[in-house]
Amino acid sequence: MRLFHVSEENNIDIFNPRIPERNDLDKSVGLVWAIDEQHLPNFLTPRNCPRITYHVGEQTSVKDKRDFFTSPDIKHVVIIESKWFEAMKNTCLFIYEFDPKDFELQDSIAGYYISKVRQIPIAKYTISDLFAALFERNVELRVVKNLWDISERIKVTTLNWSICRMGYAQPRI
Repeated sequence: MRLFHVSEENNIDIFNPRIPERNDLDKSVGLVWAIDEQHLPNFLTPRNCPRITYHVGEQTSVKDKRDFFTSPDIKHVVIIESKWFEAMKNTCLFIYEFDPKDFELQDSIAGYYISKVRQIPIAKYTISDLFAALFERNVELRVVKNLWDISERIKVTTLNWSICRMGYAQPRI
């Protein structure tokens, strides 16, 4: 298993545990967050880019595969708003890889892993073309004017989905 942290910062030498902002997590324990390789495409966008991501899971129905994917060989989709297209073209990301030994699974659907101890990356990769990085991973990228409709539709499917940074999304129409 490979674990990563995605950042727009290119000079992180040490990842110290931080108190989580989420209210459903213990605020007395600092954490270092990582993402597994399967879910890495969910983070190959600018940090604050609102996005809907989904992929085929064990419980995904044939109907949802047919309705939400353009071809049978696509298993992962990332949807962004058109206003973020230029930012996608102009953002460089740095992928820090961790030794997985101190991590535990926090959320299998999202691919989140956590560690309670500081982490020193074992490798760093630069991604200067986010579009190419997604396409190389056989991810379908969709660009839409507004995310709210698809966000409501995806929540009632059998797909594994993630909805990120909607506070930066265009208003509902």
